[in-house]
Amino acid sequence: MSTRAAQAQVAATSFFALFAIVGIALYGLPFFYDSMVREFGWSRAQVTSGNAISKLIVGPLFGFLAGWLVDRFGPRRLMVAGIVMAGIALVGLGMIRTLAGFYFFYLFNALGNVCGGPLPNQVLLSRWFTAARGRAMGFAYLGIGIGGALVPFLAVWLTRAVGWQGALQALGLLIVVAALPLALFVRESPSSATSPDLPRPPVGRVFRAPAFYLLLAGSVCSIAAVGGTNQHLKLFLSLDHGFTQGAAAQIASLVLASSLVGRLGMGWLADRFPKKYVMLLIYVLVASAIPLLFLVGTPGAIYLFAVVFGIGLGGEYMLIPLMAAELFGVGVLGRVMGVVLTADGVAEAVAPVLVGRLRDVSATYGTGFLVLIGFALAGAAAISFLPSSPPVALGSSPPDPLSFQERGNPGTRLVPPLPKGEGDRG
Repeated sequence: MSTRAAQAQVAATSFFALFAIVGIALYGLPFFYDSMVREFGWSRAQVTSGNAISKLIVGPLFGFLAGWLVDRFGPRRLMVAGIVMAGIALVGLGMIRTLAGFYFFYLFNALGNVCGGPLPNQVLLSRWFTAARGRAMGFAYLGIGIGGALVPFLAVWLTRAVGWQGALQALGLLIVVAALPLALFVRESPSSATSPDLPRPPVGRVFRAPAFYLLLAGSVCSIAAVGGTNQHLKLFLSLDHGFTQGAAAQIASLVLASSLVGRLGMGWLADRFPKKYVMLLIYVLVASAIPLLFLVGTPGAIYLFAVVFGIGLGGEYMLIPLMAAELFGVGVLGRVMGVVLTADGVAEAVAPVLVGRLRDVSATYGTGFLVLIGFALAGAAAISFLPSSPPVALGSSPPDPLSFQERGNPGTRLVPPLPKGEGDRG
């Protein structure tokens, strides 16, 4: 198979994996929360706590391990396991009657996201693409937007046909059918069809670099803002403002459809401009969209929110690994993103529960939305302190004493140099 054909296969594999695990499972589940509230009498804090508890358990226990496994063995095996677990999660959630069962199968959903979601796909794409990495990531992440845009309408149609629990089971089967076939046969790197022999520089130097903690803080705050808003959007529209299922589906779908523009547009911008400024643009879009929810009674305001928030959402998850790859290199990307995504998972877990508790106590989302706006602005502040471009271009001489360059991978890494001779391993 030619390199170009293999790259197309890689992009398609990531597209369908993200379509299934993030687009359907992550963005689809909140669309069923109001049905659970109505049928089981659970509170908003309870229906959002499944996501929280599962990520707080799974993220710290498996996030670091998943990053190490991806760097050591490649992403394919992890992706296959994640796809299967995500499918099991939705089928199981379609059969539960108790809160304990809800939490149990949400654990599978979190495991599926860790093993088959952004982490292995980010590494897979970064190994196969260099100059066009932003565009490749943007195309693959279209899967999230398309899956998320389709799932509200699929959920409404399936719920009418087989009930909301039958709809969840059908979506679980769709995850496996859509994503598993390509993931079984994808090549993990240009140099090997199975276990790539890529350099694995020590990661400790990354964790001593200030840039790592700025990126981590920016990512955590922004994910908290996005996750808190997304997890409560259907509840806010349906239960607080009387939107019908169809009307709420239109808004949720518009958010994810607008994210398609964000994913392609931000990927294109990231290949042409400093990624720091593209990230700042994304975070500002998120921070400026949330206040529009206060104007939900104003004609057109909710649609403007959906477009602006969707564009920001589209680029948000995608730019973090691009920035990490530029700063620290592909050789440590799995381990670095394992830490970042674990922290992101905690933020994405805690923020919706915090907003839910504020809503349950005050009977309004006002305070919770203000907290989410604060998170988005704090994330932008952290990213603003990152360097706007690598301090030394590839091949420059003499090298910067605070950077090392990884053979075969463009860009400069803002970490201390390897000991003499160590950079030539692998």
